[in-house]
Amino acid sequence: MRQSIVKKSPLYALFVLAILTSCHRQSTTSAPYFPPKGDNWTHRAPEKVGMDAALLDQAVAFAKTQETTQMTPNFSTQEEIFGKLLGPMPTSRAATNGIVLRHGYIVAEWGDTQRPDPTYSVAKSVLSTVVGITIERGMISNVHDPVANLIHDGGYESAQNRPITWENHLTQTSEWEGTLWGKNSDFIGKEAFGKGERKPRTLQKPGTFYEYNDVRINRMALSLLRLWKKPMPDVVRDEIMNPIGASSTWQYIPYPNAVADIDGKSLPSVSGGTRWGGGLRISARDEARFGYLFLRQGRWENKQIVSSDWVKQATTASPFGPDYGYLWWLNTGTSQTGKKAWPDGPTTSFSAIGAGSNTVWVDPQHDIVIVWRWHNGNPNELIKRVLAAVKE
Repeated sequence: MRQSIVKKSPLYALFVLAILTSCHRQSTTSAPYFPPKGDNWTHRAPEKVGMDAALLDQAVAFAKTQETTQMTPNFSTQEEIFGKLLGPMPTSRAATNGIVLRHGYIVAEWGDTQRPDPTYSVAKSVLSTVVGITIERGMISNVHDPVANLIHDGGYESAQNRPITWENHLTQTSEWEGTLWGKNSDFIGKEAFGKGERKPRTLQKPGTFYEYNDVRINRMALSLLRLWKKPMPDVVRDEIMNPIGASSTWQYIPYPNAVADIDGKSLPSVSGGTRWGGGLRISARDEARFGYLFLRQGRWENKQIVSSDWVKQATTASPFGPDYGYLWWLNTGTSQTGKKAWPDGPTTSFSAIGAGSNTVWVDPQHDIVIVWRWHNGNPNELIKRVLAAVKE
């Protein structure tokens, strides 16, 4: 009798309705949105994701005025800036362009975000992710292990190079000494390095001195090739790009002379940038997916592509040099300068950055990703404008 009365009670009906409404809200808010493969990436009006449309429009309007002056549209100054090319360069690029994600949805987009262009050192953050996956696969026991434990191709046999760990490479503190693909690790020679030429100095103990150095990252990429025994573009495609639904337009182009013998096969090795040509060519939309993967702590839908522990490690500052993690730029303000890279951004934000400027900025605090390409090199000016549009 009591059960019958309760079922008929209006209060009971209201109670059930409240429970169902609450469950619906939880189900719609607890599961983050992930864009499907292809162009059907959902756009959301800024107001729907807690942003002021007018202020966001102002941020985009500002971004459109900041075309880069570093890289000419036809890359005619490439060798002047970086030195003699080893690989191909395109003859043109897109104008400044970008995309802003909030909660995974596109809330702003400008310029040609689907054109695959060189992204320079954003490739380093991709290679860092490959190292994380390599460790999870058990192919590297520990990031603190010497590379020489696994790689026996002559590159780590000297007294200087033998102690170098995977982490040393990832934090740009390896101090690796040698020549690779025709470029020396000390960056000496105007023809070879252009404006990037450096003065001779005494090498330090690996792990104690920071130097941004593409030859050393290229050496790390070669070591990864020897472990995987297949070209890094294939690894990046299978382990990162395909799982996050990236387009088929991106390319990871090696130098023609960057070829290694792997079990009797000649396989190409990639670079950590486009300094000397080649490198990762990718669209802003695909970069946004990569940034969003890290915003979601290495998870894409129901698959953990790289562990959340690795994401945390990769975005933790090294005690040496600038605010830098595992080939990711950070904003902790704990570097030797004591200053944040993006004063208006949270200390938890981080970024993949390449010359040009090519920027993939990730902000876990506000659940935002900003990709901004071919701009004049001050991401904070856009960051502060986008964050001003976030409603408290």
